[in-house]
Amino acid sequence: MSEKSEEFFRVMLDLLPSLKSEYRKSIEYNGEVLETVIIEDIFMPEIIKLLSEDTNIKLIKHIFNYFEGIANCEDDYLLNIFSITVLEILGNDKMILGIAQKYMGPKTMQLQVKADRDLGRTQ
Repeated sequence: MSEKSEEFFRVMLDLLPSLKSEYRKSIEYNGEVLETVIIEDIFMPEIIKLLSEDTNIKLIKHIFNYFEGIANCEDDYLLNIFSITVLEILGNDKMILGIAQKYMGPKTMQLQVKADRDLGRTQ
């Protein structure tokens, strides 16, 4: 796992501290940090829930401001993980994606569209 990936997990757990126990359980169960599993099974359900409720605007904005920073980073490994987990999952549900797009920065939006295209989805 890259240094930037470790930082990503630290920041996400700071933003979503209620997930720390699930994060630790995943590591114990798998014997290591499985990045895509943790993002897909722990972080994204909570983010999807926040977006579907669309009430904790401050937290959603913090998360998507952080995502914009990730989208602009130069760590190809982290960008790939981010694209194949976070951005692809956001594109799974048009309603959720529509809400998410209100909070996305330009680079995050661009990467999300690319992730959808890579999967053969159209906007």
